[in-house]
Amino acid sequence: MTIKLVVLYTQPNDGDVFDEHYLGVHAPLVEKIPGLQRFEGARIVAAPDGGEQTYFRIAELYFSDLAALQAALVSDEGQATSGDFQQIAPPGSRMFIANVDD
Repeated sequence: MTIKLVVLYTQPNDGDVFDEHYLGVHAPLVEKIPGLQRFEGARIVAAPDGGEQTYFRIAELYFSDLAALQAALVSDEGQATSGDFQQIAPPGSRMFIANVDD
């Protein structure tokens, strides 16, 4: 069963500065994580339900299973990515682990 780590970033103080670091530093760190099958990042541009646009960016990191995700998180590359997340994530940003429906 495929599993993914879903990261929701709240609104930063300066979206352009955030994106410059995210795309130039953080995403390249993510792509080096061992066991990563696929990585998708996207900037949220609208909330069509009319609600508050709480989140600025979403990232989805796919792994073959929970063991692969856990190994990735404790790897040197995973730790470097996690450390950078702690530096750049605006308050209220969240991470979730999800089973991908087959």
